Amino acid sequence: LPLPFLLLHFTLLKCDITDGNVEHLKREHSLMKPYQGVGSSPSSQWDFWGSTLVTSSYVRLTPDERSKQGSIWNTVPVHLKDWEMHVQYKIHGSGKKNLHGDGIAIWYTKERLHPGSVFGSNAKFHGLALFIDTYHNDEAADRSFPYISAMVNNGSLPYDHGNDGRTSELGGCSSEIRNKDHDTYLAIRYSKGRLTVMIDIDDKNEWKECIDIGGVRLPTGYYFGASAATGDLSDNHDIISMKMYQLMVEHAPDEDSLDWTKIEPSVSLLKSPKDNIDDPTGNFRSTPLTGWKVFLLLLCALLGIVVCGVVGAVVFQKRQERNRRFY
Repeated sequence: LPLPFLLLHFTLLKCDITDGNVEHLKREHSLMKPYQGVGSSPSSQWDFWGSTLVTSSYVRLTPDERSKQGSIWNTVPVHLKDWEMHVQYKIHGSGKKNLHGDGIAIWYTKERLHPGSVFGSNAKFHGLALFIDTYHNDEAADRSFPYISAMVNNGSLPYDHGNDGRTSELGGCSSEIRNKDHDTYLAIRYSKGRLTVMIDIDDKNEWKECIDIGGVRLPTGYYFGASAATGDLSDNHDIISMKMYQLMVEHAPDEDSLDWTKIEPSVSLLKSPKDNIDDPTGNFRSTPLTGWKVFLLLLCALLGIVVCGVVGAVVFQKRQERNRRFY
């Protein structure tokens, strides 16, 4: 997708997403055809592991075979406070009607090239993960798959595969991304403590919002990567490109003076993950109250007071009538 199209659609769909900032492609953090700088040499900017196969047209993290894991990681740490990552990817295979899995994860983490049980990478990670989950593990949850979700972790909480990550996700959306005749796209934006995820799955150059949450704190100095895994079921998991853009955003002097490498990954105003277990949607997000939310709360409170007053008046009047009849 050309950058002007991206900027245009971000502006049309949500006016505060771009904020008029100029975006700059950071090639040292971008993975693009013909995938030069990929390999294990000291000068490489991307390294890969496992079943990953690098071709001239795509980076295949896993083939459509059982029990495969693969990943690709940027070797250059990101020292940007505000950024946007555009991922062009394709998930396809011979499996039909829920007979496919498991999915892709996009990472911005302290660790890199650490194999594990979460889509081929480390379960107790530090940083941000975006999961494109294609297999429904928790049959009790009322949710359509494939499903895209986000999680921020400080290394203390493992991703729960059995519940499809519901207990720790920040938000998500269902997305029919398998076996498309065209590539699918994902945009991850982090700016001034706000995480926004947009998707384009219909090849119409139109972005749709998937996740938008404030109060997110992420440090600098972490690494971008992508991983995928298959189990008893499988798919081809292909990364076509990962394009990283710097966002030109002004910060307050006290923010600029912080050591951003020491920030602990966290999300404020989010209830404890254990409290999210009973949430059937798994989509609980609690961000700072905006003006309209405060208005709605006050309106509800006012309506509640009026209703209580009316009910109280009716009850009092009927009691008075009974008392008069008694005497």
